[in-house]
Amino acid sequence: MTATDRALELVRVAAEAASDKLAQEIIAYDVSEQLVITEAFVLCSAPNDRQVRAIVDEVEDQLRLQSGVKPVRREGERDGRWVLLDFADIVVHIQHEEERGFYGLERLWKDCPEIELPESSRGAERTPLDEQ
Repeated sequence: MTATDRALELVRVAAEAASDKLAQEIIAYDVSEQLVITEAFVLCSAPNDRQVRAIVDEVEDQLRLQSGVKPVRREGERDGRWVLLDFADIVVHIQHEEERGFYGLERLWKDCPEIELPESSRGAERTPLDEQ
């Protein structure tokens, strides 16, 4: 693991905030060896656009309140399908379940070390699209 303690702390806060808003299958990767622009990715999803937005707001609020950071970039908010919050040290991807299944970021980053998250910050099981 080469991500800094600061990045790991931000990952923990982001994962906890996402879990509090019922994000599904929260996963974090240490991407510091592969990318120079950030140290860690946090991935999570939700079954609908409104929940994606609620997770985005909570992650942003908790990182500001607990860690004093604001996103340097925020993308995809208008559609509510895949929102990227870039906090420089970490990038948080909040996806609608359809986008998560289609783009498969886990497959893309599977060679990177996974950052262990507390059980309470791993989120709910993903809801298969045909059960929504």
